[in-house]
Amino acid sequence: MYYNSIIEAIGNTPLVKLNNVTKGIKGTVLAKVEYFNPGNSMKDRMALAMIEDAEANGVLKPGGTIIEGTSGNTGMGLALVAIAKGYKCIFTLADKQSQEKIDILRAVGAEVIVCPTNVPPEDPRSYYSVAKKINRETPNSFYPNQYDNMSNTKAHYQTTGPEIWQQTEGKITHLAAGVGTGGSMCGTAKYLKEQNPEVVSVGIDTYGSVFKKYKETGVFDEKEVYPYLTEGIGEDILPKNVDFDLIDTFVKVTDKDGAIMTRRLAREEGLFVGWSCGSAVFGALEYARKHLDRDDVMVIIMPDHGTRYLGKIYNDNWMKDHGYVEMDFANARDIVENRRENGRLISVEASQSVGEAIKMLHSGSISQLPVTEGDEFVGSLTDSKILRQLIEEPELRDKPVSQVMDPPFQFVAMDNTLDVLSSLINKDNKALLVRDDKDQVHIITQHDLLMAMTQ
Repeated sequence: MYYNSIIEAIGNTPLVKLNNVTKGIKGTVLAKVEYFNPGNSMKDRMALAMIEDAEANGVLKPGGTIIEGTSGNTGMGLALVAIAKGYKCIFTLADKQSQEKIDILRAVGAEVIVCPTNVPPEDPRSYYSVAKKINRETPNSFYPNQYDNMSNTKAHYQTTGPEIWQQTEGKITHLAAGVGTGGSMCGTAKYLKEQNPEVVSVGIDTYGSVFKKYKETGVFDEKEVYPYLTEGIGEDILPKNVDFDLIDTFVKVTDKDGAIMTRRLAREEGLFVGWSCGSAVFGALEYARKHLDRDDVMVIIMPDHGTRYLGKIYNDNWMKDHGYVEMDFANARDIVENRRENGRLISVEASQSVGEAIKMLHSGSISQLPVTEGDEFVGSLTDSKILRQLIEEPELRDKPVSQVMDPPFQFVAMDNTLDVLSSLINKDNKALLVRDDKDQVHIITQHDLLMAMTQ
C-alpha cells in the first residue's frame, strides 16, 4: 500500500497516555499527538479542508496563489497541500514566531513576509492586514483566513473528533485544547458533545489574550490584551471559529509555565512537542487536579512538534534570558518529598493555651503553627506576632489559642511551581499547606522555598 501524495497521510494520529507529569491526578490523561501529521502539526487537517472547499466552490483555480496570515503551522499545512496540487504560497507571520518556522516555510517553497507583533489587528502593518492587502493585489489568489473560515472547524468535526471517540471507545469525559483560531477545539468538541453531551471541554488560553474573560463576562476587554510569547494560542480578536457555547471553561497559562511543561514532556514522557502543547498540558492538569475523578478520561490535543522551537524553549540560554529557569525543586511535591525530616505536621488545637503553643514552637524550633479543631484547619500562629501580643498583654499566656490566632494558612496544590508558591507567601500569609496523595498535610514555609531555590 502507498499514498498517492503526502496529503493522503494527514490524520489518524495516535493517543498516548501521560504517565509522569500526571502524578497525583485521578483518572486517565491521554495526549492526541498531532505531530504525526506529515507537516508535523494538526493544522494539516484544516489546511486540506480549506483548500478542497475553495476548489469545490470555484474560489481557488488552477495555478492560483494561496495567501495566509499564520503562526507557522497553518502555513506548513497549506504549503504541503499547495505542492501536491500545484499552487504557489505567500505567508505573513508575526515577528514573535520562531526562526525555525520561518525557515521551514521557505524550505517548502513559500514566500514569507515577517510583520510586527505589537500592533493592533487593524494596523496596516499587522500580519492580518498585510495578508489581506497582498490578496487584493494578487490576481487569481485565495486568502483562506483560518480565523473565520468555517472549513477549519469542519475539518476537526469530520476527522479529529471521530478519531478521539473511536480511540477512547467512547469513554472520553474531558477534552482539553489550546484555543487560537478555535477550529480544533470547537470542531472536535462539537462532534464529541453530539456523541455524549456530558463531555466537558476545557479551553487553554494565555495571559494577554481575550478569550477567558470574554467567555466569563461577554465583554471584549482591551485591557486583557498585551504582548505574550507563547505561539499558537490566545488572540486579540474573536475568530468566527471560536464558538464559546462549545467551550465549557477556560484556564489561563503563563508563558513560563507552558515553556517549562513543554521541556518536561520531552524529558519525562518522550514527547518532543511544541510550546502550546506544554501550555495545553499545564492548563489541563490544573483543571484535572480539581475536577477529574478516577474513572474519567481526559484527552489533550498536542498541536505540533518541538523542531519549531529549537532556538527558543529547547535552547537553555534563551530560557535563562527570559527567566524561565527550571529548578531541581520545581514544585511543592518536590519540597515535601525531598525534605530531610518527613515527619508528622506539628499543629496546635484551638482550645489549647497560648502558653502550650509557645512551648511547641520552641521545642520544634519552628516559627509558625497551624491551628486545628479536630480534622479542620481553623487558624494559624506565628512566633513574632505572639511575642508582640504577650508584651502588651502577658495574661494571654493562659488564654485559648482561638482568641489570638490568625486566619488559616492557604492550601495549595502539590504541583504548584516555586514562583507560584513564593507569590503566595507574604506578610499576611506566612506559610502554605499541601495535602499529599495519602491525605497527609504538610507545611511549606519561606525557609523551605529559600532552601529549594539554592539547591
